[in-house]
Amino acid sequence: MEQELPPSDLSRDGGRPPGASVSLTSLEKRYGPVTAVAGVSLEIRSGEFLTLLGPSGSGKTTTLMMIAGFETPSSGDIAIDGASVVAKPPYRRNIGMVFQNYALFPHLTVEENIGFPLKQRGVPKAERTRLVGEVLELMQLPGYGGRYPRQLSGGQQQRIAVARAIVFKPRLLLLDEPLGALDKQLREDLQIEMRRLHAELGITFVLVTHDQDEALTMSDRIAVMNHGGVAQIGQPEDLYDRPCDRFVAGFIGQSNFLPAVVCGVEGDTVVTKCQGVLVRAVTSQRFAIGTEVTVTTRPERLRFSDQHAEAARPLNRMNVTVAEAVFAGERCRYLLKSDGGASMVLKEASSATVRLRAVGERAEIAWPVADTILV
Repeated sequence: MEQELPPSDLSRDGGRPPGASVSLTSLEKRYGPVTAVAGVSLEIRSGEFLTLLGPSGSGKTTTLMMIAGFETPSSGDIAIDGASVVAKPPYRRNIGMVFQNYALFPHLTVEENIGFPLKQRGVPKAERTRLVGEVLELMQLPGYGGRYPRQLSGGQQQRIAVARAIVFKPRLLLLDEPLGALDKQLREDLQIEMRRLHAELGITFVLVTHDQDEALTMSDRIAVMNHGGVAQIGQPEDLYDRPCDRFVAGFIGQSNFLPAVVCGVEGDTVVTKCQGVLVRAVTSQRFAIGTEVTVTTRPERLRFSDQHAEAARPLNRMNVTVAEAVFAGERCRYLLKSDGGASMVLKEASSATVRLRAVGERAEIAWPVADTILV
């Protein structure tokens, strides 16, 4: 097998080459009459952290498996650093891979597990020992080489799985739901750890997940997948603040959706009639008067008018009744009913100076026009 192991250390500062670029062109995967991936074209930049995010059945894992070489495309092409790899078996692609269940060998020690891909590549024992020790330091697990997987916590096993995937110094690391088996707090801690690791290594990470918070926390860019295709791709803040359609708005975070009718245009602002009041939204699209649209805004962008601190910005306003009030520690969550009968969710940071609203209480809410979009 090919041996691509420069004598440098595992960090970016050690002179490692940059991460690999990946190009997917009209990629399709069909299983009989079922199309799992439907013509995906995607450019993954050298050294970036890109996440394939979507619900079950959206095609994200199948796409990752085709990049890895474990699935063969029905049509289309996969190029790494400009060279097609469709005809190459997985072991010839020099790609690191981390699975949700870690796939550690239970009968091998940590050192033997991590060193396995090096042994497969014919790396001498002394060099294997050096590289394993180096990667254990990077994963903040020095001294764990003699333990067995059963003697490790879930978080430690995940770190060992990552260590095994990067010890042979790939320029591309694929991660298939790597944090899915961990509890919430550990998962959040390891999200930050994975960001640190990506920054240190400087290689390309491609992550598959259905967890929106995980994608927003870890990614440079996110490709939201649905029905085998890419619905939208962009930086986390772009997708969150400017989703291209209702699916993306509803899948990334939580959104309020209100039916409305276009009744005017003011520059780059569309004026709608929504729940009996005028609601303005910023959009680059053009709508004819009378067009039925959907107005959306995030629950945390809504405020009760007496708590709104951004009066200098143009605001939308609406009268509501509190239908449900939930104190959830750092946040209070309200289910509101507009006078037009629509349900809305408002979230605000809890504080000793902010009172909890009572069920049945009448109130006015306000939110910035800039945070109101049409989908």
